[in-house]
Amino acid sequence: MEKLKSLIPEDLLQTVKSSSVDDLLTSTSSLLRLLLGLPQFHQAVSELADPELGCCGKNEETSLDLKRRGNLCFRSRDFVDALRFYSKALRVAPPDAIDGDKSLLASLFLNRANVLHNLGLLKESLRDCHRALRIDPCYAKAWYRRGKLNTLLRNYKDAFRDMEVSMSLESSLLGKKQLQNELKAIPDYQNKQSSEHDEYHSSSYADVDQLPSVQMEVKLRCVSTKEKGRGMVSDCDIEEASVIHVEQPFSVVISKSCRETHCHFCLNGLPADTVPCPSCSIPVYCSESCQIQSVGMLSTNEMEKHLIFQNLPDDIVEHIKGVTSADICYSETDCIQEHQHECRGANWPAVLPSDAVLAGRVIMKLINHGKADTDLSNLQEILELSHSYSKMNSESKLELHLLSIVLIWCLSKSSCPNLSVCEASVSQTIILLSQIKVNSIAVVRMKSSDDSFKCIPSGNVSAKEPIQSLEQIRVGQALYKTGSLFNHSCKPNIHLYFLSRGLVMRTTEFVPMGCPLELSYGPEVGKWDCKNRIRFLEEEYFFHCRCCGCTQINISDLVINGYCCVNTNCTGVVLDSNVATCESEKLNHFSTAPRNLDQQVQVREVYADVEEVASSLLSKPRGFLHIEPEVCLKCGSHCDIENSHAEVNKAWNHMRRVEELMNTGRANYSVLSDCLRSIAVLRTFLHMYNKDIADAEDKVAQACYLAGELVDARKHCEASIKILKKLYEDEHVVIGNEMVKLASIQLALGDSSGAWDTTKRLSKIFSKYYGSHAETLFSDLPCLKQEAVKAVNLSTS
Repeated sequence: MEKLKSLIPEDLLQTVKSSSVDDLLTSTSSLLRLLLGLPQFHQAVSELADPELGCCGKNEETSLDLKRRGNLCFRSRDFVDALRFYSKALRVAPPDAIDGDKSLLASLFLNRANVLHNLGLLKESLRDCHRALRIDPCYAKAWYRRGKLNTLLRNYKDAFRDMEVSMSLESSLLGKKQLQNELKAIPDYQNKQSSEHDEYHSSSYADVDQLPSVQMEVKLRCVSTKEKGRGMVSDCDIEEASVIHVEQPFSVVISKSCRETHCHFCLNGLPADTVPCPSCSIPVYCSESCQIQSVGMLSTNEMEKHLIFQNLPDDIVEHIKGVTSADICYSETDCIQEHQHECRGANWPAVLPSDAVLAGRVIMKLINHGKADTDLSNLQEILELSHSYSKMNSESKLELHLLSIVLIWCLSKSSCPNLSVCEASVSQTIILLSQIKVNSIAVVRMKSSDDSFKCIPSGNVSAKEPIQSLEQIRVGQALYKTGSLFNHSCKPNIHLYFLSRGLVMRTTEFVPMGCPLELSYGPEVGKWDCKNRIRFLEEEYFFHCRCCGCTQINISDLVINGYCCVNTNCTGVVLDSNVATCESEKLNHFSTAPRNLDQQVQVREVYADVEEVASSLLSKPRGFLHIEPEVCLKCGSHCDIENSHAEVNKAWNHMRRVEELMNTGRANYSVLSDCLRSIAVLRTFLHMYNKDIADAEDKVAQACYLAGELVDARKHCEASIKILKKLYEDEHVVIGNEMVKLASIQLALGDSSGAWDTTKRLSKIFSKYYGSHAETLFSDLPCLKQEAVKAVNLSTS
């Protein structure tokens, strides 16, 4: 994009950068005419749009090389690397490629099945055998491997049939004799009623359409206000933890950082037996179901072409058909096919920003469904989404112009020749990108600190194991047409989460009739201070937040970045000039508001917590609305914040170096001592409820845990949680996440009653935010509960 920018004359640059919605056709027409006449533009977009120049297609030579490397790893029993190479080879293997006398794809699936078998992943191995046989029903080795796996999985009936098929395909007498012995070794399957077909079809991945129902009594209404535009309100009283809205995405795209770890359709974590795209090397899926819905391609049964099956007994033929037939069938309307237009090997889906790829999916969906004109002139009336193009800065407007031209060109040349490359289609795409900017929702997953949660038996801890913890990762970006109508609040009363691609919204408190239903767009009270929340929302969403969290004095915003008073006996907070200015505006808002008796009671309730750290604010005359920086808001003592800030920075720099040592496993008593010295400095200068101290306590807890000092680890973890409760609230989901750490420390310490109590409290919090889906979303939770119960039982026996 930078090269293209340098080719644009200054006067046209200024026209584009100063453009409004009303003159987009003019600016896009001028820029498009310029770029279409430049050889540099055509060279750049050809590299993006031409499949012949792309590196995202299939490549037989690369696949064979990766297979050879996988074979070498397998022979040396390096199964982890073998798995990696075979999976990469599958991703680039052409569907019609032959390796020797076998399909390359079938041989790769079987090789990977052997690796998965050696890694103890039997069900995953079985699925790969199934895939190999779907491609080549005459693959004797695949039938044999499948029979061995079914025996281990106690699917004896299917194991016997698999071995019979393998024996019927075996040409050598020695091989037949060996298989006959294998058959005799299978236990009496007649008395073992287990069906492998059910095992294969009952995938461990949730159906992406299975969303909970909204309670019948819940009624919502879309309203429009001067302050926030369109928004959703409750049309009835709604109880806490009620499901108020569920929705599948209009369009979704995976985050670039998660392309190798999550399914490109349902966005769930990938299993070991990933399924590649049949036509390009970009996406991977967790199952055939996701692959088919994303690409719209079905595997077909090639059995009729194999004459060898004509002389087999009917029951064996039926078994072969049951295994190799296309078992997942969707109608054309069921298949979303959102990746199909990208599935031609061109580079643009892999290179362009996620916003642009998502816009491309929206455009192609509407065109394929016959809703959008070929010049996209009716795009906005179809989508009915808000946008803030006119509020964007000049550089963003230029970026959107260039990105829209490139996207329309790539779609037209690589997948949709009827799409018109003109000022109308480009203008509409610019607006679409600006709509995605403010309406798309980040799809997130909660991930434990390790790939899989390890429940540590009571009283045991490895010096190399970190504390179990949860972190939120962004796995995708999606447009939910109704979901985008819910407005923001820094003190939200609803919480959203995701079941695969599906959006679920729950209330986190009682919501009375007529009350706005608002979620957090990222910033909220307790996470950032007020000035940073306001700045983020202005830069990213182009509005100045006036929610109750940003207009009312609250303890969290006062202390989150506050300094302590020089008087060691005082619990007052000292603010720097930036925070003091922001909080003065809140005080001004509250002081000038009219107050009847009920409102005065409400004010006292809001300020109840504030009195502990800023009692002077509550006694200010209504005309005295300025908060003095560097002055304690309780006793009035002066504080040298510049010096405090310098000492805090030194302590944090030291803490970061210590953290690097911990991350590399070099945790010892010396590291722990350094952590304790750093946190002592922080406590000397920062307010006791400052979030930096909570973060530091958390890091010290980790250092203590790794050093085997479990009692101290518990103490510092509890100290961190105590601060976070002040910043958020006792039952905020952040507290639940931190309690996972505390429970894992308590279990390792042998504190069974403490672990059980913590587990009950975090389960209550998760139920409030996730309802019955808590254990689905947090697979660690049942394990944690189980270990806590076990610990309690051991302590009382």
